[in-house]
Amino acid sequence: MKRVIIDTNGLISFVTDRNPEQQKKIAQLFADAATLKKIILCHHHVLSEFVYVLSSVYSLPLKNIHSMLTDFLAMPGIELVTNVNINTILSYWPDHIHDYGDAVVAAQCKNTPTTTVATFDRKFRNELATLGLPVFEL
Repeated sequence: MKRVIIDTNGLISFVTDRNPEQQKKIAQLFADAATLKKIILCHHHVLSEFVYVLSSVYSLPLKNIHSMLTDFLAMPGIELVTNVNINTILSYWPDHIHDYGDAVVAAQCKNTPTTTVATFDRKFRNELATLGLPVFEL
């Protein structure tokens, strides 16, 4: 079964209407996870960024964000990742991957065999490719 590590922008695109095309693409990944055709791995750092963006940029009430997180984590095919290999993160950040949060996601991919990264961030996709890390085609 294919395992996909989700980036924060994928989660944001799933719950907002900021980009309907991205929302449609990520919705298919979630549909595949719901039927256990794929497993979505979500690092806890991604959840922190998700909360920050929804509260700061979108001004959503924290109770609403809490409900979103609770529902997301209860979905079939979703696995929360809490471990982190700080040495891998620091080997990527800031020289190879400029954004620390992206370095966390990349490190998770590097240290979790047979995974790919789902992101809409073109710069991050290029950084992953430069490092030889696989990108999930959305």
